[in-house]
Amino acid sequence: MPKLKFTKMHGTGNDYVYVDLFHQTLDRPSELSVKISDRHFGIGSDGLICIAPSEIADCRMIMFNADGSEGAMCGNGIRCVAKYAYEHGLVTKDQMSIETKSGVKHLNLTVEDGIVTYAEVNMGQAILKPCEIPVRAEGDDFIARALQVDGKSYAATCVSMGNPHCIVFMDHIDALDLTKIGPSFEHHPWFPDRINTEFVEVIDRGTIKMRVWERGSGETISCGTGTCAATVASVLNGYCDRGAEIEVRIRGGVLYDTYLENGEVLMKGPATEVFQGEISI
Repeated sequence: MPKLKFTKMHGTGNDYVYVDLFHQTLDRPSELSVKISDRHFGIGSDGLICIAPSEIADCRMIMFNADGSEGAMCGNGIRCVAKYAYEHGLVTKDQMSIETKSGVKHLNLTVEDGIVTYAEVNMGQAILKPCEIPVRAEGDDFIARALQVDGKSYAATCVSMGNPHCIVFMDHIDALDLTKIGPSFEHHPWFPDRINTEFVEVIDRGTIKMRVWERGSGETISCGTGTCAATVASVLNGYCDRGAEIEVRIRGGVLYDTYLENGEVLMKGPATEVFQGEISI
């Protein structure tokens, strides 16, 4: 039975199994993602991320969720891709470009004694137009609009950061039963590609707290594109300031995001290697 080398890494607790496709090959990665993501019978992760050569960037990130569906972008994951690529000599510079399904992203790395401790990612333009997110709604944006979920009305703001997000502001998010409400948002008929949902509590103008239900994975303790979307929504709803770095507290730690005047979003956070190993496939 063939063996596959892998590295387990996480960004603020958003953990993936990383496979280097510069030095090995992999068939049926979607099926493998389901197998290895199982926390009882596999390695245990939020999904699988492959690090592959690219013709348009320094390397390429190919990601799969725990249910085997392919994702377009992962903010926590791309920081770990950059860390792996730098520390394993795939890319030998502290400013790099990484191809994703949602375009090429550019990163600045903080390196200490050859180890990447922090990475800042330009996540690109926040997409606000409903048809491009996508949301089944008319207009140029979807900000604080009424959304009926399980018989209750929520003021929802929708943003795409390469993948779709629905943000809802409320108090006492720690008391939410996300296993009950999360799937109802994810599979709401207004979201043709399903949706990631962020439940956000505003602490002050420079700080927000967030829980996230990710499509295909359920509740995770961190979501990089989710914190970016929540930052954008916080500015659009008047809770936070544009151009200012926002501290986003998630269950896996803290990320620092900025919604720039030009519509781009910067995300800064750590990347951590847990262990390396081999698995029979």
